[in-house]
Amino acid sequence: MRSSYPSDLNDAEWSVLEEYIPAVKTGGRPATHSRREIVNALAYLVRSGCAWRLLPHEFPAWQTVYGYFRTWKASGLWEYINGRLRDELRLADGRSPEPSAAIIDSQSVKTTEKGGSKAMTLAKNQGSQTSFSGG
Repeated sequence: MRSSYPSDLNDAEWSVLEEYIPAVKTGGRPATHSRREIVNALAYLVRSGCAWRLLPHEFPAWQTVYGYFRTWKASGLWEYINGRLRDELRLADGRSPEPSAAIIDSQSVKTTEKGGSKAMTLAKNQGSQTSFSGG
């Protein structure tokens, strides 16, 4: 058993997420790591902001954790979990599961009139016309 990290899921958090995490497949090689440890490793990565290769050795190998992350991301699992948890939270607050309003930020960013490549070409051409005479 490893020491716990502040990012580890507690029992209540895991009980909420556990139903959404795919179970170990039947047949084939048995799973080496629990799904909870994989999710704890992902939570550590998100919370700490570290690189995959800097995942502490107490967790499953970074390649294993990354493999699960990619598979679950490609399947749309994370978006599904986020949507379901959002809906449950809204219902618990007595609101409709779907938002009734949206805010769109339409702020525009001003740029220069001349494009970067044209302005740079002009500056280079002007610089090449200058001649220096040695004295």
